[in-house]
This record gives sequence, C-alpha cells and structure tokens, in this order.
Amino acid sequence: CQAQSSTRNYGPVFEEQPVHTLFPEGSAEEKVTLACRARASPPATYRWKMNGTEIKTEPDSRYRLVAGDLVISNPVKAKDAGSYQCVASNSRGTVVSREASLRFGFLQEFSAEERDPVKITEGWGVMFACSPPPHYPGLSYRWLLNEFPNFIPADGRRFVSQTTGNLYIAKTEASDLGNYSCFATSHIDFITKSVFSKFSRLSLAAEDARQYAPSIKARFPADTYALAGQMVTLECFAFGNPVPRIKWRKLDGSQSSKWIGSEPLLQIQDVGFEDEGTYECEAENIKGRDTYQGRIIIQAQPEWLKVITDTEADIGSDLRWSCAAAGKPRPAVRWLRDGQPLTSQNRIEVSGGELRFSKLVLEDSGMYQCVAENKHGTVYASAELTVQALAPDFRLNPVKRLIPAARSGKVIIPCQPRAAPKATVLWTKGTELLINSSRVTITTDGTLILQNISKSDEGKYTCFAENFMGKANSTGILSVRDATKITLAPSSADINVGENLTLQCHASHDPTMDLTFTWSLDDFPIDFDKSEGHYRRASVKEAIGDLSIFNAQLKHSGRYTCTAQTVVDSASESATLTVRGPPGPPGGVVVRDISDTTVQLSWSRGFDNHSPIARYIIEARTLLSSKWKQMRTNPVNIEGNAETAQVLNLIPWMDYEFRVLASNILGVGEPSLPSSKIRTKEAAPTVAPSGLSGGGGAPNELIINWTPTLRDYQNGDGFGYILSFRKKGTQGWLTARVPHAESLHYVYRNESIGPYTPFEVKIKAYNRKGEGPESLTAIVYSAEEEPKAAPFRVMAKAVLSSEMDVSWEPVEQGDMTGVLLGYEIRYWKDGDKEEAADRVRTAGLVTSAHVTGLNPNTKYHVSVRAYNRAGTGPPSPSTNVTTTKPHEPPGNISWTFSGSTVSIKWDPVMAKADESAVTGYKMLYRQDSHSAPTLYLASKSRIDIPVPEDFTHAFVQIRVTGPGGDGIPAEVHILRNSGTYA
Repeated sequence: CQAQSSTRNYGPVFEEQPVHTLFPEGSAEEKVTLACRARASPPATYRWKMNGTEIKTEPDSRYRLVAGDLVISNPVKAKDAGSYQCVASNSRGTVVSREASLRFGFLQEFSAEERDPVKITEGWGVMFACSPPPHYPGLSYRWLLNEFPNFIPADGRRFVSQTTGNLYIAKTEASDLGNYSCFATSHIDFITKSVFSKFSRLSLAAEDARQYAPSIKARFPADTYALAGQMVTLECFAFGNPVPRIKWRKLDGSQSSKWIGSEPLLQIQDVGFEDEGTYECEAENIKGRDTYQGRIIIQAQPEWLKVITDTEADIGSDLRWSCAAAGKPRPAVRWLRDGQPLTSQNRIEVSGGELRFSKLVLEDSGMYQCVAENKHGTVYASAELTVQALAPDFRLNPVKRLIPAARSGKVIIPCQPRAAPKATVLWTKGTELLINSSRVTITTDGTLILQNISKSDEGKYTCFAENFMGKANSTGILSVRDATKITLAPSSADINVGENLTLQCHASHDPTMDLTFTWSLDDFPIDFDKSEGHYRRASVKEAIGDLSIFNAQLKHSGRYTCTAQTVVDSASESATLTVRGPPGPPGGVVVRDISDTTVQLSWSRGFDNHSPIARYIIEARTLLSSKWKQMRTNPVNIEGNAETAQVLNLIPWMDYEFRVLASNILGVGEPSLPSSKIRTKEAAPTVAPSGLSGGGGAPNELIINWTPTLRDYQNGDGFGYILSFRKKGTQGWLTARVPHAESLHYVYRNESIGPYTPFEVKIKAYNRKGEGPESLTAIVYSAEEEPKAAPFRVMAKAVLSSEMDVSWEPVEQGDMTGVLLGYEIRYWKDGDKEEAADRVRTAGLVTSAHVTGLNPNTKYHVSVRAYNRAGTGPPSPSTNVTTTKPHEPPGNISWTFSGSTVSIKWDPVMAKADESAVTGYKMLYRQDSHSAPTLYLASKSRIDIPVPEDFTHAFVQIRVTGPGGDGIPAEVHILRNSGTYA
C-alpha cells in the first residue's frame, strides 16, 4: 500500500512562480529569465503566455524554455514589456501561475535649456523647481550648490521634496547665494544612474529682513492611497521668518508608535487600517501659524481567508468547494479548470467563491483554481479533484479476524470496504442473514452492533458489499469472554489539606484478557506524570488499581472514578473526596462612610472550603507603601458570620486600598482582591514639625531650619508652617507663616538684630482644616559677625631652616560676636605684600602653631587673627622671624674597600656664626637606582658599610644634621675601582 501511495500520480503544484521584473534599458545583461517550476507526477510540461497570448518558443526565437523557465534574449521594451504567465500541465490537469510583469527602467537626461536666474529679497523663502526628465521607476533627489559634490543638506531651513524633486528654502540667507542644480538618481537592482540639470543662479536683494508668518508650500496630496503593510511618507514644508517648526497630528486619533517624524516628513511604518484618517501638518513661528490637512486611505491586496484543498470524491456524489479572500477593494473571485475559465453549466454551479458539483462523473477530475483579484493584485489557490469509481475492496480494511466480546455486553463490528460509489452492505452469521432486531442493529454505514451478548452468539460473521462496479466480502470470528466487574469500589472520604489518602479499587475479569485501571477526577483523566507527586498508583497487583493521594490540596476535591478495562469491556465505580482547607478569598470588598480616620468596609463570603469561617482580618496599604498591614477594627475580633466592620486609626487625607482575609481552624486563606482606592477626609495636623534648629546667614539675619513634615502627617491640602520667635528674655512673640510642605527654612531680617543673639523659637503645622500643636521651644542664634578683637603678644621663633613656632595671647570671650572656631596664622616674605601671605588655621582654643614649608635663611612677617563662621577678625600686630641658614654639604669625600666593607670619609663641617650647631651626619645609601635607600647616622665624619662580594657601585648622599635642621646634601657615585669624590 505504501508503494502505491508513494508512486500515485498527481497534478502540477507550483514550487516557483514568476515575479515582477524590472530590466534596465541599456544594461550589459543580454537576457531576462522568468522562473517557473512545478512538482507533478508524471512530470509537467510548460507553456508561457504574454498578455494572454501563447508564446512560440521555436529554435531560432528570442524566447527559450530552460526546464520551466522562460529566457528572453536581447529584451526590447517595444516588443517584450507586458504581463507573463506560466502554464504547467500533465495527464492529471493544468494550472496557470500568477501573472508577472516585465517592465523596462530608464532615466533620460535633463533638458539642455538654460534655467532662469532667481532674484529674491534676503529673508524671504524661495522654491527651485527640479522638473525631472522622463524616467521609470521613481527617483531620489538632491541639489548641488555651485559644484559637484557640494550637496545641500536638509537642515530644517532647506528641504528637498522626494515627490517632485523641488528645493525649498524657508528663509534665505547671504550664504545661499550661488548656482543651483537638481541631481536625480535612479536605482534599479544594483545599477545606479544619476543626471543633473542646468544651473539656476540665486541672487539676493539686501534689505532689512522683516519677520513674517509661515506659509506652507510643499504639501502632501489631499488623498493619499496606500497599501496595508507599506511605509507611507507625507511631506510638508513652509516658508517663514523665523524658520517655522513643523508639527504633525492625526485629527481622528492619537499618535502611533509606528510614526517616524522628522519635521518636514511624517513616515508611518507597516501602515494598517487603524492608520486611516485625516492628518494635519502645522507650521508655526513667533509671527503665526499655517495648517494643511489631507487623508490617508488604506487599501489592501487580496489575501486568502479560505482555500480549496485536494479532494477525492466518489462518482455520483455531490461536492461543494468554497474559497474566500480579504482585500480592499473587495476582491472578485473566479474559477479555472485546467487553466480555462469555469462557468455554471449542467451539473456545475459557479457563484462567486462557491463551486458546486451535482452527481460527479469521471470527467470532472482535473486541476481547479480559485482566483481572487482586485486592482492591487491577484492570488491563486489550486487543488486537484479526483473522481473515483471502485468495486468494493476489503484489502485495506478487512473485518477483524478475531472479535472478542464480553458476556452480557455489547460489540461493534465495522464494515468499511473501499468502494466508489458507496457499497450496499449485508451481514450473515454462518448461513443466517442478519436483520435489525432488539439485539441486532445494522447502521446505515454498514456497522453491525450486537447487544446483551451470550455464548450462543459465538461464530463466523461475514459482511457482503456490492456496487455497480462489483462485489466483495470479509469474515471475522466472534469469541465471547467473561465480563469485567468492580469487586471493591472506592469509598467517599473527608480529609484536611496536606493529608494523605488511598482510594481502593479491585476488579475481576476474564483471565484470558489483560486488565488495566484508569482514574479520572470529575471526568478528566488523571495524568500521573504531571501530578507533581500528588497521585500514585498504590499497587502493582493485576486485579488491584488503588489510587494514593499525597499532600492533598483543595483542587483535589471532587468525584473520582475508577475504570477497570479490557479490550472487550470496562466497569467503573465512583466516590467523592472532600478536602477541607483554609477559606477562599472573600469577594466584593466595598468601602463606604469615609471619614478622616475611619471607614466602613463590607464584603461577601467566600468558600469556606468545608470548614466554618471563624474570623476575618482586614489589611490596608497606602500609596506610600506597597506593603499590606493589619488594621485595628471595630469590633476588635470580626466573627466568621460578619460581612461588615469599621476600620480605625487611619491617616487623614491618605489614599488607601483594603482587603479582607478569612480564617478557620485550618489557617488563614487567600486575601480578597483589593478594594477600589479611596482617600480619607482631611483633618487639622496632629503632629508638630521636628528638627528645629538654625543659625548662620548674613548680618542682621535669623535663620530658622526644620525637617519638612512627611506626607503621612500632613492630614490635608494647603499644608504649611507657622513659626513663633522672640529675642530671649523678651515678652512678645513674632510669627511668620511659611506655605508649602516641602519648605525647610525661614529667614527673618531686621536691622535691630545684633550678632549672635539668642532667640526662642517654636513651630507648628497648618492646613486648610486648621492648625496643629506647637513644638517645644528651641534656642537659635542670629547670624554671627567676624570677630572684633585681635590676638596680642604674638611671638615667632625659627626652629629649623624651614619651620617655625608661633604663639599668641587669645582674644577675650567678651569681645566675640559668634562661636570662636580657632585662629588663622598669616606669614609672608619680607618684601612681599600681605595679600600674598600663606595661611595656616588652627581648630579650637589653642594658642600656638607649628608652621612648616618655609624657605631657609629667609625673613618672614607673621600675624594672627581669630575666626568664626562669619569670617576672620582683625590682624594682630605683625612680628618678624628669620629662618636659619642650612649647612654646606660635606666635601672631599673618599672611600676605600677592605674585604666585604667600604669605608667612606669626608671633611668635617664646621658651623658658621649664622648657622645652628652641627650634631652629626645622615647618609642615604642605595645599591642602585631602583633599590630602596638605607639610612645611616654618624656622629663623626666617617662610616663603614658592609657590601657584597660582587659589589660594583652604589649611590650615596651625605648631609649635616643639627637643631637647625638638615644641611645641603653631597651626592657621590661609589665605584670599586676608584676612591675619591671630585
């Protein structure tokens, strides 16, 4: 059978069809190929039509067939431009391909006529017409200024229409002077050709450019037709001074995510019917606006909704085929048989997309095509009709040889020979003709049904089939077996969520048959592999099919059916399992009676899941937090039969959602869906603002700071702060109102406010419902002023050649106009101005400082000032100090080697009258330029250093040390083969 099926003949089915082709005139290619290939058995032969007329493919013709492809040599527009169609045929029938056009692309040269110059007042707009030469298909356009390749950019002030090729300049400028040429380019496959026009000169008349309102010059059509799925481009550009901005909008809908907007252009990708409508372009500048409107109308090529398929039908039967296509305009539908138009005739009725056959005959076999077309395109659907005339044949589907049946049961014996037309059927048992009775039924399709079977029904049963083509029969033997019975049925049960249970099911059956058990829950078969471990077969014994349920869940409640089954019959018994668990979610949560701190909540009961509801819990969340919190309620404990409660202690003027949860002895159930959002009513503030502090600012100012109140504590709209303050020790309070919840400071200015004056300050909040409680009183000081007094008895002493110690007597606290932060030491070289002084600051009340980084042997002037947050005070009288002079470097350095030691010597350095005493020497010794130096100290002018046996050289630096600091170093490079420093 498989061999017959694989070699069965069938009509042509297109695998490749011709496509629309564009051939460039003057191309180096010398041929055009239109493709066509069809799968068929026997293989198809091919013909081609041009404009409906068959093409002759003779040996010396320009038309050749290569397999199914049509090859046209040296194509010429006058002879070969047109519509082509491939025709594929074999002995089973004929089909025609979709039509494909062959067109010729070309681009001629621009006219050789000179173009007129253009003169315009600077600041006005101007348009240059491109007037492109004859061409096919469309072109892309650019403009040249003065010479190639100086192309004009599209920059908002200048625009090149890709519809007309025209150049628009919204507002001319001096830089626009020059010669303009339109540059047009044709793109056909991989071939590009460009031409450009004669130049047109632009000159400008100088004049004070006045500003003027926009005027739209480049417009899209009033009606733009587009095919669904394409990209639509609308153009809009305006003259104006200043250069107008372009905006787009759809009058009967909102902006789509498919819009690609770039001012003069609106592009809509993958346009669909939802994009149809009226679009407006608006040009606007400071002098006014101009608008233009046009419609986009969407149409569509035909697209199949329903197609015909290959069909085998019996001779003499009726057949109805239908196809349907979508498109705009609505496609017309026509039919072809073997490539020829099909119309209503005799037994065939054609009505649009419907094709009906009455009493099929063999000649109706063939290839049929349904064709849907509108002005935008054509689609073809093909199918093969095979009309069959066959004598009855049981070879593919004989009556079952051995037919087992259960005692007292029912058996169904099909009789399904292959036959066309349909065969009439008779049944016999042995030699007895069977007819319909209380126990015997022969259906219209020839099936035999025997009921209430007994042992006497055993025997041979034969089906006889006959039609006008011939007759055949097939026989089977009926064998009666013992019936299957449930001997231990499952029992109904009641369990809690999480518990385990086994439902029993035992059965008896005919020992010659295999027995299988299946289980279903509410008539849906249980898939043990997908039960996540909840279901397991409890026994592997032949007659036992127990079902074990583990960690039972609420979803496992229901009616369980055990079915014991053999190939001849089955028996079933059912039991109900109830799984008790926490309650289901309550429903319909409604909020009413909303006040500033309470609401009334109501809900409807959910499922109790077979265990009475004991109580309810109410939770809420605010817009400030996504976390649900349990709320206080009235009554405190909400009984299980309640369906309403009051929620307490809410925050005024706060957005809330509420939900309800039910509980029973088995736990808390799932929450209800959240209620709709509500806002509690407003109330006066109940909490005083915190973080009261202040200080700083400019002279005669009192600055008061606080922490802004959080949304939770504002309690209403129109929130702000009321400040009360008075000079410490006075009676009357001054007040100030500061609006806005986010405010966090207030500045009070008054000429009478002295520096660093203590004030008593308190604060409270208000909203449009009233005022809240006052805070505790805080002490805040007014702005400080720079210290008024200077330190005195300033002394400076040089301690090293680059360092000094400075000391002074502090300013008196009574002279302070703020909190003393410390002192600033200023020092500058003799001959420099004080403004160039270096500065060192101390922190706190110390009265001395150590200053480093000075130049040796240099005279410095030193003064000291007190400082606070407002700045520095007056300087002390300056004092002078001169840093010590550094010692000269050691001289006459020499070295000698003795085994593993190098001995280094130098002349002693004697301190001069203006230098500090010499107390010793420091030597830095480094093996090479990359190693870390080693420090050696010596009290005399000699030092011995251990060296390795392979020593070759080292770097040494020697300097004097003493109470006045280190002296100038002497540097030497020690080599093993030399011993004196020059």
